[in-house]
Amino acid sequence: MRKKIGKFLCSLLHISALFLFTTNISAVFAQEFPKVESKHWTSKYDSYFRKYSKRFFGVGFDWKWFKAQAIAESGLKEDAKSWVNAKGLMQIMPRTFEEIKKKNPSFININEPRWNIAAGIYYDHQQYRRWKNISFENRMKFTFGSYNAGYSTIRRAQRLSKKEGFQGNAWDHIESVSPKLRRWRYKETIGYVDKITNMVGK
Repeated sequence: MRKKIGKFLCSLLHISALFLFTTNISAVFAQEFPKVESKHWTSKYDSYFRKYSKRFFGVGFDWKWFKAQAIAESGLKEDAKSWVNAKGLMQIMPRTFEEIKKKNPSFININEPRWNIAAGIYYDHQQYRRWKNISFENRMKFTFGSYNAGYSTIRRAQRLSKKEGFQGNAWDHIESVSPKLRRWRYKETIGYVDKITNMVGK
């Protein structure tokens, strides 16, 4: 009887410890990534997020999606630069910026926050237009996934999901097949999309 009680108490302690560990990890995650409305994040660039969300996505579109994206990309640091030379708040590649600039000559300098944000949201809209006949929230996830990994990668994942028996019109279908897709750092993309949607509160 004593042995049984001992084993039960050990199991109970193990479960309690696991619960506390999981709770602490969740608390740390929440602390590290406050919601997009939090005063933790600067409002310095909000006018640009509002302006270019309205221009490219229309009146009434929630501009906070793109602020959350910038937080995920750069932590809202305008001088951020990645190891592959992506630059600014939205981590735009110089080559991509030059392509965007051809259609938007007013986008003067990739290093200026205004034009970096404008270019990023413009590029988001290009991706957004490619994903149709899916729910709004999933469409946003597909958009950000395409921004991070490239449209062709997410399209390949969608085709694979259909082969696996999914409809391919929900982001969790993409997540389900992601480990099977070659030439994709899928954990980075899935984490990126999760971070944005968590900050927006979706």
